[in-house]
Amino acid sequence: MNSVAELVIEQVRSLPEAEVREVLDFVGYLKSKHRTAEFAEGDEAADWAEFEKHACAWSGQYHRDECYDRKVLR
Repeated sequence: MNSVAELVIEQVRSLPEAEVREVLDFVGYLKSKHRTAEFAEGDEAADWAEFEKHACAWSGQYHRDECYDRKVLR
């Protein structure tokens, strides 16, 4: 009895090149979907720690006039 992976390989070998590329794209989609789910279920404390690392870079206030008052824009 063949494993599921062997059956998939057997079926893919009989497809035209364009459809094989579609199968490959779909496999990539499935893998990325799995990684996204793992990322969403990640450690919340680690996520906040990453955020805190860069939080000091922004004072919380945005001044539009100061944004345009830079030497590079003159």
